[in-house]
Amino acid sequence: MKYIDNHKREFILSLILLLSFNLYFIFLVPNTSINYLLYLDFLIGIIYGSFIGIDAYLFVKREKKKQELLKSNELVCWEFSDLNDSELIEHDIHVLQGQLHDQIILNDNLQDYITKWCHEVKLPLSASLLMLEKIENPAVKKPLKDQLEKINQQLNSALVGCKVQSNIYDLQVKPNNLSECVKTSIKNNQFFLIQNHFNLDIDVKESQVYTDKEWIVFVIDQLISNAIKYAKEPPILKIWSEENENSIFLYIEDHGEGISKEDIRRIYEKGYTGINRHNGKYKSTGMGLYMTHLIIEKLGHQIEAASKEGEYTRFKITFQDNRDYFNL
Repeated sequence: MKYIDNHKREFILSLILLLSFNLYFIFLVPNTSINYLLYLDFLIGIIYGSFIGIDAYLFVKREKKKQELLKSNELVCWEFSDLNDSELIEHDIHVLQGQLHDQIILNDNLQDYITKWCHEVKLPLSASLLMLEKIENPAVKKPLKDQLEKINQQLNSALVGCKVQSNIYDLQVKPNNLSECVKTSIKNNQFFLIQNHFNLDIDVKESQVYTDKEWIVFVIDQLISNAIKYAKEPPILKIWSEENENSIFLYIEDHGEGISKEDIRRIYEKGYTGINRHNGKYKSTGMGLYMTHLIIEKLGHQIEAASKEGEYTRFKITFQDNRDYFNL
């Protein structure tokens, strides 16, 4: 019986104590009445047996309930006050693994749906941009193109966001020309840079960095986009590079409203939009820098931010020779 196996040590210990008790009175206490001793043993046996009977009944009842719960697909540990039962723990681990697997599949399906939806929306968006060129009235054309370009930018961010948070993170790390990466990003943002009359100061060397061009261009896009969004007059964007024996550094600096000391420690947190929320001027999601930091980490680079509120914000990306990191 399982109950006896589980309490074997207690039974043996109780038997030894009862035997010791009897031997003590028989051999060490003079004039001991055996009848009284037997009567006392009988009372002890009745009391102990009653306790064992009740405990065994509760044990059997608990085991029956446990076996019924083990057949379910729900967590059962909360049904019991202790977690010393390995069967319960194994059951709940199996249930949690199943729930986690189902959630991963659900998230993957959702990401696939969003990715497909973004690609589908890009087709009519591209057609709209082409049709826009036929409009000659600048008062209509300019604000309309502004909104269409913002939609295009948001779609690209959504596509990259789905890829970044996907289980299959496709990295194509190889030597890339850093200057070409910056030029690609400038081209991606040229409409808003021109529209906002930005003064550009670009001095990026033709350095080879080991990175994924698509992802690093997205990172630079995010930093330039923030520079455009939070620019002050006159709008200035400086991008330059430096290098030493071991590393290459890319700096992106704007002349904007800056980041407060309270915010700068938290700018990479998911969904964090800052204490002042930019006074309601912008509807920030707090996802851009979060994804930027996530990509930088996966690429094996480093990113640092420095800012003076009301004057500038400067981001520094450090590229190291990480060929060994990616087994190139």
